[in-house]
Amino acid sequence: MYFRLMHKSGIYIVEKVQEQPNGVLVSVESVITHPMQGDLHNRGEVENVFFHERKALSHKEKRIVDENLLKPYTDEILPYVDSLIQAVSKMEQKLMSEDTPFNRKALETLTNLKHDYERQYKFSFPE
Repeated sequence: MYFRLMHKSGIYIVEKVQEQPNGVLVSVESVITHPMQGDLHNRGEVENVFFHERKALSHKEKRIVDENLLKPYTDEILPYVDSLIQAVSKMEQKLMSEDTPFNRKALETLTNLKHDYERQYKFSFPE
């Protein structure tokens, strides 16, 4: 059975692997929403803040989470790389919809992450 998990600012489809004394061990299967870039405590700010680069959790990455964070997921599950491409594309479209210093910086950071993803998973993002 698959579950939806919100982790930090990303949303993932995960599978339970094992019950643990302090939660449930899950494995990442797919990405729904790519994590937001930047300082989440100072949204929209680029000056005088540390602008965080946030990667999506990796395919098959394991996390121990509180079982209350897991919501059943029954929709279609895309293969990890396809889901990553789709999540990054949605994030880019959202950021390009408004020209702000924050969105420009987040797009720059996302472009760097795309290169990392291409190397890690050996694929190319569509142009």
